[in-house]
Amino acid sequence: MKFTPFCGIGQAERRYDMYTFNHFNFNVTDLDRSLKFYKEALGLEPVRRKEAEDGSYVIVFLGDRKTTFRLELTWLRDHPQKYDLGECEFHLALKAPDYEAAYAKHKEMGCICFENPAMGIYFITDPDGYWIEIIP
Repeated sequence: MKFTPFCGIGQAERRYDMYTFNHFNFNVTDLDRSLKFYKEALGLEPVRRKEAEDGSYVIVFLGDRKTTFRLELTWLRDHPQKYDLGECEFHLALKAPDYEAAYAKHKEMGCICFENPAMGIYFITDPDGYWIEIIP
């Protein structure tokens, strides 16, 4: 089998079924605070919840009511300290239905952590320090 380093659209050497995005995980230190933030800032709501019988973890999947992609929030009882996010060089991006209104709301909430007017984007930070890019 010939393997090419880039599996882009249009390569007909061999066809593979495409994987699809399902969810992305953020570990959180205060689940209630995070749920409130994601509802207020982005309109995301819980669509599924899983709790360990021994209470060691709670997982909540948030949805946007438009796609099947989920943001998984995981709370771990034995990890009360802040998570080390390194240099925060990763992020999740969401498209705003009304970019100007979203910007005004996030500015009022005080959660904008970086703006790039040249690119027409900005980032907000959640209660645990995860960066979320807002695009028009």
